[in-house]
Formats: sequence, C-alpha cells, structure tokens
Amino acid sequence: MDRLSLLLEYLKEDPGDAFTRFALAMEYVKTGNEDRALETFEALVGDQPDYVGTYYHLAALYLRKGLTDEALETYRAGIRIADRQRDTHARAELQSALLEAEGFGFDDE
Repeated sequence: MDRLSLLLEYLKEDPGDAFTRFALAMEYVKTGNEDRALETFEALVGDQPDYVGTYYHLAALYLRKGLTDEALETYRAGIRIADRQRDTHARAELQSALLEAEGFGFDDE
C-alpha cells in the first residue's frame, strides 16, 4: 500500500486526527496534487485552528499559487496562534517566512 492510501485508511479510522490530516496534505504536496493539498490544509485550519504547523505550509502553498494576500494573512494568523501557545519556535519560523514573503528577507545581501 502506498503512503497516500495508508494515510487515507488512517483518516477513515480517526477523521479528526490533526496529524493524519496534516500528513495527508503534505503527501498531496509531495505528489504534486496541490489543489487537494490546499483543500486539506484549509479544512484543517477551519476545523482545528490551533494546529499551528499547518499555517506555515498553507501559506507557502498560497505563495506558490500566486495568492500573496492569502499567504500573508495565513502567516499572521499562525503567528497569533503560536503566540497564544507560547510556541517560540513556530513563531520564529512563521515570522521569518512572513518577512521573506513581504520582501524583507535577509538573503538579499
């Protein structure tokens, strides 16, 4: 059984499991099915907004699809969640990605 099929089986057993839903979205990205990935990430954020890891990857996908405004707002929403959870690592990653997306990256030197 391939990884995608396995994740779909896991999801049938526990449809509310955030980690499985996140892994499924990442597998869709990996296999080039970005539309399904987008649907899965957006549903995860809607259903389980405190799963902070989703925001970085959803925003990055928005950027790849040319949806800059959505990406920036998603990074900001993720930062608010990370702040509320006192997750400094997630906040730093989201903040860095937000600055890069806004054109303030540090790689331009």
